[in-house]
Amino acid sequence: MEAVKMIKERRSVRKFKDEKVDREIMKDVIKTATYSPTWANFQIVRYTVIDDKELMERLADESMADFPANVKVTKRAAGVVVLSYVKGLSGTYPNKGYVTSKGDAWEMFDAGIACQTFCLAAYEKGIGTVIMGIFDEDKVVKVIELPEDEAVAAIIPYGYEIEHPQERSRKGVDEVLRFK
Repeated sequence: MEAVKMIKERRSVRKFKDEKVDREIMKDVIKTATYSPTWANFQIVRYTVIDDKELMERLADESMADFPANVKVTKRAAGVVVLSYVKGLSGTYPNKGYVTSKGDAWEMFDAGIACQTFCLAAYEKGIGTVIMGIFDEDKVVKVIELPEDEAVAAIIPYGYEIEHPQERSRKGVDEVLRFK
């Protein structure tokens, strides 16, 4: 699939078929996502794939900050990826600490690039995804036993689409572009 076509057609999917996604397919998706560029090639992003229904239920019930839509989507997905990152690297330079005015915010920038790359790689394989940001990070960390040196960037339910969501309106290029 062409990159521009994938970018234009990929949607946030919240309704999934009751069909498991093979772990080898997910491994291939994540292998592709590892090619995302990162600050100083630190490659800080980690992917915790949860396809055990009991653990997904627990994650949904305990970690979604009482946000019903995310609870529902998480429980109905084929699986969930908790996208995390190793703290304290992006934005730094050896022996100098943070060298950008953004400080540790660059970690989320690297995680965002990887998150979008993951979703596009999944879409190329026919797998729908939705990136969720409403969750209780402390509870997610506890439920999935995330290592102490990592932080959660996003939760991404995935699965085969029941239906492909309609394209939503986009702002015109003249509204988002400036030349100086």
